Amino acid sequence: MKAVQKNKNGLASIFSKGDIFSKLSFLIMGLANIVRGQIVKGILFLAIEIGYILFMVKVGAHYLAKLVTLGTEGQGMVFDESQGIYVISQGDNSMLILLYGVAVMVTTAVFVFTWRTSICSGELARQLKLANKRVPNFIADCKELFNSNIHRLLLAIPAVGIIVFTITPLIYMILIAFTNYDAEHQPPGNLFTWVGLENFKMLLSASGKLSATFWPVLGWTFIWGFTATFSCYFGGMFLAMLINSKGIAGKKIWRTVFVITMAIPTFISLLVVSTMLGKRGIINVLLEQWGFIDSFLPFLTEGLWAKITVIIVNLWVGVPVTMLMVTGILMNIPAELYESARIDGAGPLMMFRKITFPYMWFITTPYLITNLISNFNNFGVIYFMTGGNPSNINFFKGAGKTDLLVTWLYKLTKDSKDYNLASAIGIIIFIISAVFSLIMYSRSGALKNEEGFQ
Repeated sequence: MKAVQKNKNGLASIFSKGDIFSKLSFLIMGLANIVRGQIVKGILFLAIEIGYILFMVKVGAHYLAKLVTLGTEGQGMVFDESQGIYVISQGDNSMLILLYGVAVMVTTAVFVFTWRTSICSGELARQLKLANKRVPNFIADCKELFNSNIHRLLLAIPAVGIIVFTITPLIYMILIAFTNYDAEHQPPGNLFTWVGLENFKMLLSASGKLSATFWPVLGWTFIWGFTATFSCYFGGMFLAMLINSKGIAGKKIWRTVFVITMAIPTFISLLVVSTMLGKRGIINVLLEQWGFIDSFLPFLTEGLWAKITVIIVNLWVGVPVTMLMVTGILMNIPAELYESARIDGAGPLMMFRKITFPYMWFITTPYLITNLISNFNNFGVIYFMTGGNPSNINFFKGAGKTDLLVTWLYKLTKDSKDYNLASAIGIIIFIISAVFSLIMYSRSGALKNEEGFQ
């Protein structure tokens, strides 16, 4: 069985060491299985191969060829002699060509995996024959699916779902970043085509209105991400330590009060707060009536004010979550550590610096990284509070002073239909998030010291 496992990892080894049927199975799927008595399995592999070939001949090859240009004939008017009028000629549809092309590529990848599986399956049957062992038939294989191989059966449906609903759309959206699929190239009326890295060059260049929007929005995205993450983290930590202090009565009541904010849907809270902080909102009205201000405060209508406002409001949303998490951690810190520190003469501040904070930092590092990436893509707070406003006439197509990359991406798709730029921004967000997460986690104590906090 060790030899079989080794062969499964190398098709070259199977081809060089196998017999004539093993070699022919590279061209005729299932042949090696049929020769060794696995008739049904071999026929199924062969049927898959025949089906794939027919699919490619009738449909697949056509769309792969079209994928090179994404269509050449646009929609137009042609004269119908039979009716004596001009009618619409549909022409090509670049969007469908790209979608079908991606589907063909994914289907081909699945077929290649199945082709490799058939070769390995035939080689396993050959080795079992050489070892004078029983080659399992189709019924025996089916029984194994409900026994030792049940994990494969249970993973089959989720795997198909991931391929159809995650991988295929993801590839499609990535490829759009390399086209000119924008408001001026909307199928079926107009075709779009490949432009290579042009969209990324426009975003990352040092000149142009598009790059003059991208870099400020990226900078604010970083500021927002770090500020929102660590303000909620340290705010929740302080609140949890305060509530868990020995002199505080009614700890359960205090925790319940803060948890109530989590019970209300976040978007409802944000919409209500946004209304309250508006130019004619209740807060401005009351401050004016009480004589604290002479004119309305621009909580959401001036750039710096709006940025500070959304950060403060985010504290209300995020602090209770961190408070609950930190409360659980505080309850699990060994009391012996504090007792030893008191004996050594350490005060509350020293115990926090040497025991509490290092312990919480060690435990919560993965959470912090995840929360930081989540805040980089925190669509809800910005969208429901400010909608990305206030607007900036120097920014590209509706981007506002509080827009994050993710909210600007949404506007590019919903309002201006610049799908190519939105897709390029999405790729940049993914690269930044992935690189940052990998670097931070690889340097964290949670990875370097997996055995536990020392």
